[in-house]
Amino acid sequence: MSSRDATVDAYETDAAAYAVNGAFMPDSVRRDIEDLVARLGRGARVLEVGSGGGRDARLMEHLGLRVRRTDITPAFVTLLREQGHDADVIDPLRDDLGSPDGAYDAVWANASLLHVARTDLPTVMARLAEVTRSGGFLRMSVKEGDGEGWSTHGSISNPRHFTYWRADPLREVVAGAGWNDVEITSQVDSRAGQPWLEVLAVRA
Repeated sequence: MSSRDATVDAYETDAAAYAVNGAFMPDSVRRDIEDLVARLGRGARVLEVGSGGGRDARLMEHLGLRVRRTDITPAFVTLLREQGHDADVIDPLRDDLGSPDGAYDAVWANASLLHVARTDLPTVMARLAEVTRSGGFLRMSVKEGDGEGWSTHGSISNPRHFTYWRADPLREVVAGAGWNDVEITSQVDSRAGQPWLEVLAVRA
């Protein structure tokens, strides 16, 4: 089984527990959402990659954005639909990301693309750029560090695969895939002490 499939299966098994455990929103994530709303304005359309239990989308919609919820894990999509939301099972590396309503105003990928293999991230970044309007925004976060590894922390009992990044190589990948003005900041999760890289970029 590939690392991708094993990670999806891990979330599939414990999706409900993950959604409950992930209901708490860190201040850094709230600030990023509020900043995105300020940049876009009410009514803007956002493609969310990795919606999980739906926490981030709820706040974005409360603040006036329109969110397309997607996740690679079918169990998360089922949970979102049970909450009354439209949601799609989508692999950002392989599936069609477009919308009949045209290009998105922004992409939101909070703690989801950290599961993408290092060699595949340039392709994913380019595919996301293709469906985002010129001047639109990318907000994403990945774990900071070196190499890759497996983890069983938190509410997910089976191992998940992570790819760790440093700021300079990550900036090179994002900038090379059709995004400009790439800003990367380092944040530390106050609960787990995990360092994260938060990315803001503008569609070329």
